[in-house]
Amino acid sequence: MPRPAAILPLLLALPAQGQEVAPRDLTLPDAIRAAWSGQSGLQAGQALVERARFDADAAAALRRPTFQAQAGWTRTTEPMQAFGLKLDQARIQATDFDPARLNRPDAVSGLGGAFSVQQPLYAGGRLDAARRGLSAMADAESSRQRHRRQQVAAAVVQAYFGAQAAEGGIAAAEETRKSAAATEAFVAARVEQGLMLRSELARMKAFRAQADAALAEARRQARSARAALALLTGEPGNFRLLTPLDAPDAAPPGTTEPGRRADLEAARFEARAAGENAKAAAGVLRPEVGLNLAWGAARERLTGAGGSWTTASVGAKWTFSFSEPKRIQAAHAAERAAELNARWQSEQARHDVDEAASSITAAQQRLAAAQEAVGASEEARNLRQARHREGLLPLTDLLDAEAALQGARALRLAALLELRTARAQSDLAQGRPIEGVTE
Repeated sequence: MPRPAAILPLLLALPAQGQEVAPRDLTLPDAIRAAWSGQSGLQAGQALVERARFDADAAAALRRPTFQAQAGWTRTTEPMQAFGLKLDQARIQATDFDPARLNRPDAVSGLGGAFSVQQPLYAGGRLDAARRGLSAMADAESSRQRHRRQQVAAAVVQAYFGAQAAEGGIAAAEETRKSAAATEAFVAARVEQGLMLRSELARMKAFRAQADAALAEARRQARSARAALALLTGEPGNFRLLTPLDAPDAAPPGTTEPGRRADLEAARFEARAAGENAKAAAGVLRPEVGLNLAWGAARERLTGAGGSWTTASVGAKWTFSFSEPKRIQAAHAAERAAELNARWQSEQARHDVDEAASSITAAQQRLAAAQEAVGASEEARNLRQARHREGLLPLTDLLDAEAALQGARALRLAALLELRTARAQSDLAQGRPIEGVTE
């Protein structure tokens, strides 16, 4: 049983019951790098890259010699094998040619082993084409992985600033609720003084209840946004988001070219691999030439005498099947499909760049309009609130101003989030580092 003195440091290291762990600072670059290192989908993608590299290495090794070694013990009464086994053991005698012994030999046993080396000399270009094709596929998978990393980074940007926007929504809802509570207290006092109808107080209580519900919904959205960010990054949800949502304005990109997008590079590599596969398929119609070197030995028992032999041969082999021309045509069709797919992805990428630029421009315009709306709504609310307290304005006009201000603040937060997300999508469309974050 462990001693109490050994357990005490562990108990002291644990947080006290009910004590909250201090939140950890988290910047956007840290969140992106955490997602890159711990996201399971990216880890699976990296495993695919490694598999493709190993396949390419295996194809490159096809040009190297193949070694084969074998050893064993044999006992047989089959006439041809029995005669051959004794011949390999170098113990054939004149009596072994007796027809009776040849037809019905006694059981013959022995030990033997062999070692051979096979070296391909020419394979119609199939080996080199296979090596180049699998190497291109490995490059394509590596490019796909880089694009997946950028997609995850864009998702982190949306989740990170989505959580900030949700927290901004909480602040706006709390301010609305505070203003509603103050107005409710003012109306209640006037009702007690007989200066207002109780229906006004009921209407104000309903508005304050709506503010309470809006605050609860904002807190729920914030928890959900933080959970989404934690899921992407693998970080605990108790953190402070330090990168501001309201970043300096950035002009939309002035180019319509997608740049060095990793997914476009992957499509080009796949087209190259398909072309090499077509060359490998055509090489089936050419002969194969190979070199074979072998050494073998056999003896009756482990310590006895025996025989050995060597073999060296160079041979050619040619095989034809009526199905091969169709397979070659299929390989060329796959090559055309890969080339057309790469062309289509390039056109789609240009469209993505244009759409991202339009989204940035639209988000900037909406943000400017929302900021003006917030300023105007705050001024209108303050003015109506003052006039309502003087008894010069009905309560419904004040509540309309409160609702308009709440809507303007929500519109501003949504426009800020849309702008940051649009910038991340623009970086993704043009193959740039998301928010400038690299390794």
